[in-house]
Amino acid sequence: MLSKDVYEYLGEFRYQLRKFQKFSETAAEKMGITTQQHQLMLAIKGYPERDYATPSELAERLQITHHSCVGLIDRSEKSGLVSRRKNPEDGRSIFVDVTHKGMEILEGLSEIHLEEIKRIGLFKEKL
Repeated sequence: MLSKDVYEYLGEFRYQLRKFQKFSETAAEKMGITTQQHQLMLAIKGYPERDYATPSELAERLQITHHSCVGLIDRSEKSGLVSRRKNPEDGRSIFVDVTHKGMEILEGLSEIHLEEIKRIGLFKEKL
């Protein structure tokens, strides 16, 4: 049987995750976008070794279905946050990029998220 300390640790971990999630939701709303749009842009700009991604890669990163991801890309494109372009090596697939407007919003959100991460003491070795 696990000790009380373990349950307290796990409970505190979940609590801190939820607090950060709420912080993130509120920050996105203040910038006029949804949390999902913020996560989409972050997944694109944070994709390893490049600044674009395919819808399938984004669906995996966001842990949503391909169909849901395409809908999110559609809504984000209509809002001017992301754009699509054909894969020059395979015209059947596309790449998704963050637009200038999207980058302005993402930059602002990233700065305040970094401040919050530092404030709560996460990832000290990386920041």
